[in-house]
Amino acid sequence: ENVTHTAATISSLPKRLTKPVDLICVGEVWLSHKEFIRINKEREKNGEPLFANPRNAAAGSLRQLDPVVAAARKLSLTVYDIDLLTIYNTSVNIPKTQWEELQLLAGLGLPTNKNSAFCRDTEAVQEFYSMWLKKRETLPHDIDGVVMKVNAISLQRLLGYTAKAPRFGIAYKFPAVEATTVVEDIVLQVGRTGVVTPVAHLRPVYIDGSTVSRATLHNEDNISKLDIRIGDTIILRKAGDIIPEILSVVKTLRPRHTAVYQFPKKVAECGGDGSIERIPGEAAYRCVSKDSGTLHRQRLYYFASKKAFNIDGVGPKLIDLFLEYGLISSYADFFTLTAGDLRDLPGFKEKAAQNVIQAIAAARTVPLHRLLVGLSIENVGEETARLIAETFGSLDTIMCASQEEVAEIYGVGDVVAESLVSWFKNPLHQKTLAELLPHLVLENPVAHAGSQKLQGKTFVLTGTLTTMSRDEAKDCIRQLGGKISSSVSKKTDYVVIGADPGSKATEAEKLRVPILSEIDFKKIIAPN
Repeated sequence: ENVTHTAATISSLPKRLTKPVDLICVGEVWLSHKEFIRINKEREKNGEPLFANPRNAAAGSLRQLDPVVAAARKLSLTVYDIDLLTIYNTSVNIPKTQWEELQLLAGLGLPTNKNSAFCRDTEAVQEFYSMWLKKRETLPHDIDGVVMKVNAISLQRLLGYTAKAPRFGIAYKFPAVEATTVVEDIVLQVGRTGVVTPVAHLRPVYIDGSTVSRATLHNEDNISKLDIRIGDTIILRKAGDIIPEILSVVKTLRPRHTAVYQFPKKVAECGGDGSIERIPGEAAYRCVSKDSGTLHRQRLYYFASKKAFNIDGVGPKLIDLFLEYGLISSYADFFTLTAGDLRDLPGFKEKAAQNVIQAIAAARTVPLHRLLVGLSIENVGEETARLIAETFGSLDTIMCASQEEVAEIYGVGDVVAESLVSWFKNPLHQKTLAELLPHLVLENPVAHAGSQKLQGKTFVLTGTLTTMSRDEAKDCIRQLGGKISSSVSKKTDYVVIGADPGSKATEAEKLRVPILSEIDFKKIIAPN
């Protein structure tokens, strides 16, 4: 995302460096506890929803369209690394160590962490860690540990990267914040493809910056493994400081006569007689019927979402309103709505109605792969849909393709092929398409002009990139003739890793697939 307009309002970010250099540096924008409290008091006074924690508030402020609002929130910046450096004056020396890099950044007028330290041995590192474990509450912001790096940049280059992180640096985390609360209920949620997921409804508890009232239980096997029952007191933490995760049950606090949780045989939201079945070879359950009201609603949500038709401003709440007033019942109904249909809805005025109709009109022109995504075909996600669209080139060709032809596409396989071909053979789905297609202008894939130097190469991306979004990186690869896969295999040519990479990075290391840092990746895609 381009946030230059708001980043420029950060008072600690200088408008001009003190010396003639060009550089790309890495830093983090944050909001102090004091400023966070002030902002939330102001929002409460104005009747606005409160921010959950300083991290969310900082991210939301940086993404503000209005720089005046961002400026009023007094964001802070800490710069900690140099990616690229060009020097125009011999008075500036190229740093040879991480410590010299920090000194150079500070000397250029950029805000650095004044609490950084140069440690000569592991004992000094441990002392530094222990000190900040005790003193963390004195800082104006939250921290969850300290980062250690090898000082010599030459050694950093020699050590390189593992699948998950640089070998020359490691995050020495503080113990995760844990809390106890009570499981008040276990509720089954039905997703758009019919997969049934158990979710624990918890007595609300504040943990690590936000209030948690729900946590996924994943599947029946996980419930059995932890022996979780309604009424249990559980120990909860945030996995990766984000996702609520139930660690264990405090069985000494278990109420008498609690029943072992039995996964039901039927779920009303599944439609039909409500039957569910375990997916062969997996721990998950799914609805036997594919036509429940809950599933239908989820599919309408997904159809309008960013990944599919990207109808701006039309989210779940508005779709619920459309359904409540009987304005839509199918995908095609979105495109028959008029401003007159919307004017009588609660909270709708002329301008709001016109905006929605304009957004729907803009969504009529849709790339072929987004249509496939929007149809909620089981096992066909965004990347798979793109591969299918690029291989066959048109909807007619896809509809006529055999299961064998689809399965031959690298990255697709038999399971996806069966789902796709079965979907198009279903008479109800054929009727859905017949109603929808007259409203659409389909954009078939076109060959990219220019260099195709990545032709035949398959990439997997994992983690957060700092200089571009993941979608931008994927577009660069495609424009140069490469392909994107959502999983790592022996046929993968490169795995690009950003910050906090996931299990794909580990798999790449296991299969000895070449791993690229963001800097390495940018060199590959750069013009020759």
